[in-house]
Amino acid sequence: MSTTRGFPVLLEAFFVDRLLRQRQVSPHTIASYRDTFRLLLQYAQQQLGKAPSRLALSDLDSSFLGAFLDHLEQERDNSARSRNVRLAAIHSFFRYVALHAPEHSALAQRVLAMPSKRYVRSPIAFLNSVEVAALLAAPDLNSWGGRRDRALLLLAVQTGLRAAELIGLCCDDIVLGPAAYVRCRGKGRKLRNTPLRKDTVAVLRAWVRERQGQPNDPLFPTISGTALSHDALQYLLTKHLAVARLHCPSLLGKHLTPHGLRHTLAMNLLHHGVDRSVIALWLGHESIETTAIYLQADMQLKEQALAMTPTSDARTRRYRPDDRVLDFLRSL
Repeated sequence: MSTTRGFPVLLEAFFVDRLLRQRQVSPHTIASYRDTFRLLLQYAQQQLGKAPSRLALSDLDSSFLGAFLDHLEQERDNSARSRNVRLAAIHSFFRYVALHAPEHSALAQRVLAMPSKRYVRSPIAFLNSVEVAALLAAPDLNSWGGRRDRALLLLAVQTGLRAAELIGLCCDDIVLGPAAYVRCRGKGRKLRNTPLRKDTVAVLRAWVRERQGQPNDPLFPTISGTALSHDALQYLLTKHLAVARLHCPSLLGKHLTPHGLRHTLAMNLLHHGVDRSVIALWLGHESIETTAIYLQADMQLKEQALAMTPTSDARTRRYRPDDRVLDFLRSL
């Protein structure tokens, strides 16, 4: 291999040649991989004192990458699942390295041997109807940002769009009319349309009128006009949750992410008797089995099932030890 094909060249070729040209991955995958390597390069610059353009592949050995993954969990408070997502992106890059830079195959083999981290699957977080009302009432409608956030949160709770789908919406993706709906491109490049309720249509119509964007402009932009980032979406959700907690005490013990709004919609449909297959289609799930997590998290359904079972008529009796046991106890 030519000496010019170092880490920066390989990384650029990985994105341009492997991901975009050969695999033609979705923009969501590109964004996820991009964020992984931005975090890795920033960490490397802090720890090694090297600019990203001067990094060598040998700097990114398994011990260094392990420290980077620990940094994500301990310093950035990422979950084990987020850590595994970052590791999957790194694995994908080093599989490319093993093929196109075989002199680094030993390094690539050590990195590819790094396992994903096991984690405890916690119950999903979602909001009930009272908590949803408190959250939607939190944004200040006297400000531009508050009206944007109210429209965004209402759309998220009513449609169950993923975070990437929400921030990726353009003005042209909202179709307002007698049969209003929002269209989005989800996982696996699947296009789907989700109908909108009348109250959501009214709020979105007012927002689109105020937004006055071009068809390809972000529907929910920042003040500078660019699309919201994942961090910005989490920030605004956290900000409005803090306000909602002042009026809804049950929110005090809940840590909610944008994906929790998706869970909220799924649980709402489930409570209203919507079939699991319809919920899977609504959310854009690949399989109906994915919706099983909502059945496991629904205490109301479990309580209803328990109420249908017959109660036991067994009588409880007080334990009375025989003399032999009493003699043994006295002898101790």
